[in-house]
Amino acid sequence: MIWLKFIACVAAIAWGGTRLSRYGDVIAEKTGLGGNWIGLVLLATVTSLPELMTGLSAVTVANAPEIAIGDVLGSCVFNLAILVVVDFLHREAPLYTRAGHGHILSAAFGVVMIGLAGLFLLLAREGAVPSIGRVGAYTPLIVALYLLAMRMIYAYERREMARFVEAAAERYADLTLRRALAGYAIAAAVVVAAGIWLPFIGEDIAVTMGWHASFVGTLFVAAATSAPELAVTVAAVRIGALDMAVANLLGSNLFNLLIVAVDDALYDGGPILAHVTPVHAVSALTAVIMTGAAIVGLLYRPAGRVAGTVSWISVFLLGLYAVNAYVLFRYGA
Repeated sequence: MIWLKFIACVAAIAWGGTRLSRYGDVIAEKTGLGGNWIGLVLLATVTSLPELMTGLSAVTVANAPEIAIGDVLGSCVFNLAILVVVDFLHREAPLYTRAGHGHILSAAFGVVMIGLAGLFLLLAREGAVPSIGRVGAYTPLIVALYLLAMRMIYAYERREMARFVEAAAERYADLTLRRALAGYAIAAAVVVAAGIWLPFIGEDIAVTMGWHASFVGTLFVAAATSAPELAVTVAAVRIGALDMAVANLLGSNLFNLLIVAVDDALYDGGPILAHVTPVHAVSALTAVIMTGAAIVGLLYRPAGRVAGTVSWISVFLLGLYAVNAYVLFRYGA
């Protein structure tokens, strides 16, 4: 029954996430926003609702900080692994030869924020991070970096927004803004409900299977809460919106780090990074390396494919994801 509950939760999140992306795109079209900015902010935010609600539920009700932090960092790793799917589905040419250079800016901010999270996680376990009230000193820093990233990326994308608006014009002439808002609200409610339920299922899986909570949070819960990103990304690639797909994944990682700050503010036990196992730093470092590899691909633009499937960058990303999962399964707590 616990696995049936898990599958039902994944299905609900995938259903809600798919509709969130569609109605979010409609809202963006009706309000005149560009496709790239949609992927980075609007879609990235709404597809990260499961991570947000899972984290809130984990720290306020389930008292499961391992699940909360494992979900956030594991989702960052999983989102980067989805780039492999994008590369495979985009048959015209390898992903890295067609994606815009503007993604390098958001990816670079991802390296900084994820790297800082991993650093503070290790320092917090040693009591080397000062606290501000009941939150760690890293929480206001994460919030400030997120706001700075959004401001700088917006300033950069504003210069290229016109061509994205033109590409997306009048694709939803049959839908009104009011109908889109109503559909968006319903889909968001489904995602929120499933997100609240998910950490309890994760805890039950860990107990039932005798697995480490850090492993369950990073692999199973993170994969489930990243279902909307996967659904949105696949849909975007199929309609030819490659940059929207990539921006959604990289933007979701930035928002995931903001969730660490939210979880820290709501966790009653004190700075949350001081109450989780250091093994989560493995996920943070893996995400940093994977993001760095993506930046290499976006700059170098490798044109070949390995056995006609994906580029060597994607093979490297997939290998890192597998190594991260193994380490957490073997050495998690």
